[in-house]
Parts: sequence; C-alpha cells; structure tokens
Amino acid sequence: MFDDFDAPELDRTVWLPHYLPAWSSLAGSRASYLIHDSHLELSIPPEQGLWCPGEHQPPLRVSGLQTGNFSGPAGSTAGQQPFREGLRVREAQEEFRGCLLEHGTVGMRASLYLGTRSMASLWLIGFEDQPQRSGEICVMEVFGRDVGEEEALVGMGFHAFRDPRLTEDFEKVPLPIDVTEPHAYEVSWDGEEATFRVDGRVVRMLDDPPQYPLQVMLAVFDFPDGSDPASGGFVPTLSVDRVWAH
Repeated sequence: MFDDFDAPELDRTVWLPHYLPAWSSLAGSRASYLIHDSHLELSIPPEQGLWCPGEHQPPLRVSGLQTGNFSGPAGSTAGQQPFREGLRVREAQEEFRGCLLEHGTVGMRASLYLGTRSMASLWLIGFEDQPQRSGEICVMEVFGRDVGEEEALVGMGFHAFRDPRLTEDFEKVPLPIDVTEPHAYEVSWDGEEATFRVDGRVVRMLDDPPQYPLQVMLAVFDFPDGSDPASGGFVPTLSVDRVWAH
C-alpha cells in the first residue's frame, strides 16, 4: 500500500476514518480531516467532542484513521486496544481488513503542529481477532510538551498489552529535528527484529517483534485536562504527505 493522497477523497478500501469505534460508535469516533494539495490533514477543531466521554480517563479528543477494524458483539469484551479491564463493546463493528501485515515496512512523511496538551502518533496494532494478538509497534509518538526549539523527543518501541510473548520496550529518543517540517518516520520488521528509522537513519533496533497481522493506526490527540487551558483554541494537526506499507 502506498498513499500519497493525490486523490480528492480518502481511499476507503484502505482507510477507516474512525478511532477504535467499538468502544464508542462510528458516529462518536469520526475523524476531522481534509485532503488537499496532496496532503492528508488530521485535526481537532475546538468544537470536536470527547471520545468515550465519561469512560476514558483522562478526557480525550482524537482524529484518527485505521486500516483494520474488528470487534465482538455489543456487550462483549472482544475489541481492539481496550483502555481498561472489563471494557464492553458499545457498537459491534463490521470486520474490515484494509491493510494488514505480518512483517514488512510501514512509514509516513509528515509534519506535526502540536500544542502543549496534544500528541500525534503512527503505530501498528494486532488485529486482535484473538486477545493475545494485541501487541503494538509504535513507529513514532510525539507530545507537544516534548518539542523544543532544537530537538524533539520521539517515542518508539513495543507495547505488550495482552501479548504474553512480547517484551515491553518503549523509549523517547531525543532527535535534532523540527517536527513542523516534513520528516519520514518508519519501521521495518521481520521474524527476528524491528528497525526504527527517522529520515532514513536507524534510531532503534529491537528483538522479537509481534508475529501476527498488524494494522496501521494514524492519529492526532488532544487532552483537554492538560496543564495549559489557554491552548484550548489551538487546533492540533497532523499533516501527512504520504504513507507506505509493504
């Protein structure tokens, strides 16, 4: 899969413009986005409501796309990336397999416009048709509070969640980059190791990545209870030039 967002509309054979809708609903998880000038712009305008209000703590607003979607029936606990024990599916989801990979390379070239209470990320998660297939490869994660004038802390690594064989290993790596400028963030993985790159340079290498189908997740987040209420009018934006997965 290669998407440079040259088409006027989102490719719905690949992307679902919602964030983990099983725990919310399709209506309540819809992304705010535009496609123009060969860019995808995911944003969180001031009027966008909370995701899973009253359930998710801390309160969260999010605009995200994903290349897969799976859940059990409403009332079950079968769903992707549950955020607490015993969470129940609110709206059963139609199975969607837009792009899933067991190994390969996934990356994006993007610019980040973040306030002190916002964050943007590209990550891969297990399809979770079985609970243990839940591990995550975080390609990149940047919080606005971790962005300085001359460097940014870029998080990357593994989150085990319910995968008993995956080792938790996540690190924020200081990099001398301006995240508002376009940069390429990428991971390649096989049966033995995962290699993380920024602008083609190897930044981290980890052993024993997940060994089951993973879907691509791409999102910008806002945490309204953040320490800077004055930033409430700021519009966090993830501007993506291209995404590749093969």
